[in-house]
Amino acid sequence: MKVDRFDYELPPRLIAQRPLARRDSSRLLVLDRTTGTTDHRRFDQLVQLVRRGDLLVLNDTRVVPARLVGRKATGGRVELLLVERLEATARGAVWRCWLKASRKPEPGSQLAFPEGLRATVLARAGADWRVGLECDEGPLDTRLEQAGWPPLPPYIRRDDDGPDNEDRRRYQTVFARRPGAIAAPTAGLHFTESLLARLRDAGVEQAWLTLHVGLGTFQPVTVERVEDHRMHEERFDLPITAARAVAATRERGGRVIAVGTTVVRTLEQCAAGDGLVRAAGGRSALFIYPGFRFRVVDAMITNFHLPRSTLLMLVSAFAGRERVLAAYRSAVAEEYRFYSYGDAMWISDAA
Repeated sequence: MKVDRFDYELPPRLIAQRPLARRDSSRLLVLDRTTGTTDHRRFDQLVQLVRRGDLLVLNDTRVVPARLVGRKATGGRVELLLVERLEATARGAVWRCWLKASRKPEPGSQLAFPEGLRATVLARAGADWRVGLECDEGPLDTRLEQAGWPPLPPYIRRDDDGPDNEDRRRYQTVFARRPGAIAAPTAGLHFTESLLARLRDAGVEQAWLTLHVGLGTFQPVTVERVEDHRMHEERFDLPITAARAVAATRERGGRVIAVGTTVVRTLEQCAAGDGLVRAAGGRSALFIYPGFRFRVVDAMITNFHLPRSTLLMLVSAFAGRERVLAAYRSAVAEEYRFYSYGDAMWISDAA
């Protein structure tokens, strides 16, 4: 299967640069995955699409303020994207990261960042760097929260100083609680506490799992054949409470609704048969593309994704490539807002 079969045209003006004033006021394109018919709603009308006894599964990962901008000892600008915490040290932690500078520093070089953070370059292997982060006072995580910025995707344009305080708050779900992601699970950005309460009042159960969104989100598909692409591994945890919630939903005849592609991948990674899942944790490199047999997920809430991306391929596996691309063309014609800060889709079978 050729990657270019997942291409589409998008006017740049439809790429959302800022979130809406209210999270749940975004638009919601409703796609029937069996017929391809579409409808246009607001996200706060989600209550009209769910049923009593359904289960909403959400990703509670928290985005780490992983973008650090500082100076080398020579005074030159340096930028780090913290990818994964590898180990704790006596005064901080060792991180795997990406590094950007006009002249790359040598191992042993010292880097200085705001809030008393400093880093020592330990090693380099291709695009991957290893640095030791330390601070003089207070917990390292506290200093990192103060000095770092959310690592917004490159299609969200900011000035040279990077994201602002609005991004600190809005590039994070209202239920984020387990730090570890370097990108937001964007389908979850549309939920407010009041909408979650309304869904509970409507008889929709809620369960949480964790997948720390990692480098795979930023990895372009560079091969010609979809089947030749290899995903980066991402850490996940599906607790026993979520596994039991899925089992209870099956017992009462409800639907398992995945909020975002990260939840889809985690649930299907942990599929145990008969629509159930097993509690598990570890690393996942599951790549879902057309031809995949879904065993757990009955409905999906998702944002609009980049052309030729693994996320678009996953959605196409769930609803059919032609139906999804037709829905995207409809969204473009209706001037939906695309990508991380953009609008959303609801995909399910006919009621």
